[in-house]
Amino acid sequence: MINLSLNKKVLLFGFIFTFFSSFGQSFFLGLFNPSLRYELNITHGQFGSIYAAATIFSSMVLIWFGKKIDDFKLFNYSIIVVAMLFFSSVFFSLINNVYLLAIGIFLMRFSGQGLMSHTSSTTISRYFNKRRGRALSGIWFGLSSAEFILPILIVFLLTLFQWRTIWYLISLIIIIILPLVIFYTIKNVSIDSREVYGANHNKSFRDIKSWKRSEVLKDIKFYVISLNMLAMPWIATGIFIYQSFISNSKLWDVYVIPKSFMIYSMISILTLIFSGYLVDKFTSRKLVPFVNIPLLCGLIILYYFDKSFYAYIFFGLIGVSNGLANVLGSSLWAEIYGVRFLGGIKALTTALMVFSTAFGTAIFGFLIDKGLSIEKISLLGIIYVGFSLLTLILIKNSIEPINK
Repeated sequence: MINLSLNKKVLLFGFIFTFFSSFGQSFFLGLFNPSLRYELNITHGQFGSIYAAATIFSSMVLIWFGKKIDDFKLFNYSIIVVAMLFFSSVFFSLINNVYLLAIGIFLMRFSGQGLMSHTSSTTISRYFNKRRGRALSGIWFGLSSAEFILPILIVFLLTLFQWRTIWYLISLIIIIILPLVIFYTIKNVSIDSREVYGANHNKSFRDIKSWKRSEVLKDIKFYVISLNMLAMPWIATGIFIYQSFISNSKLWDVYVIPKSFMIYSMISILTLIFSGYLVDKFTSRKLVPFVNIPLLCGLIILYYFDKSFYAYIFFGLIGVSNGLANVLGSSLWAEIYGVRFLGGIKALTTALMVFSTAFGTAIFGFLIDKGLSIEKISLLGIIYVGFSLLTLILIKNSIEPINK
């Protein structure tokens, strides 16, 4: 077996956990939307309501269980998370009515999108300091890689196998690979473990106050920043879940959006590379106002243009915002609020992110069932992003950590 340094092992752990979080992400579950709706005979709006309710419930549970990463040994916590993901995948393959659909979506959103990404990003944000930006950009390659590979792969596999068979395979992959990854990478990592970086490896955020979650909830900056950071999750989720509706509305070929996902993924990866270095050089606090500008431009394009060519531009712009948001959304809280109680804070922000994806699914499904076009839905997104960006600009000079 290759003998890696502890820094590289922690990075590998973060990368793989982030990749496997994709099984609970909206872009992945959305690929099974048509199959599930056809088999269960439900509408877009009904699917969206079930998806939203299950996602909201998962975000509520995540606030409690996500905080436990501050109390448990990372090795034990990760084993529990993997066991949950395996069970959730097996359960998802057994869905045959709307009740099991609700439970299955809850389990995948909680264990996949919620706990897998929370465990990964919290571990990296806490372990790394001087190179936190580059480390976070490295692990988010995992999700970008999944977004590049899985849509085309799943669309192809669905032409060969039933959707249940694919989920059986996913379950096997999870239980075979992830326990080995945990044993190899983070067996000896504790809450106090920090990156080794020459003579300054112990320099960290000890001069910055570490906020408890109860204190963060009283800080107005938290809400303004969250308003901005949640734009990408709810808008992108609505687009990913209802990708077939967008294709039909725009009269695009069935492979246009899967191909666009490849553009989205490649742009996300390129943005991740640069954003990691930018965060380490300028800090997330300085960069956060720029996160949603590409998303805003993309929504304007979706509003005005119909040709399939613009799908690639639209998804490319979303990819830029996604790459920025993934790195900044993880490092920003550590910069402002410190790392000692980061698990509890990240559990809250991850839960809010999951909740926003539920909101996106519900509002998209509701508006689609009410007969609104994708253009009018895009306009609502433009209004939200513009307003949240304006509020952030007004308080950007106050986004600073507090020294002890």
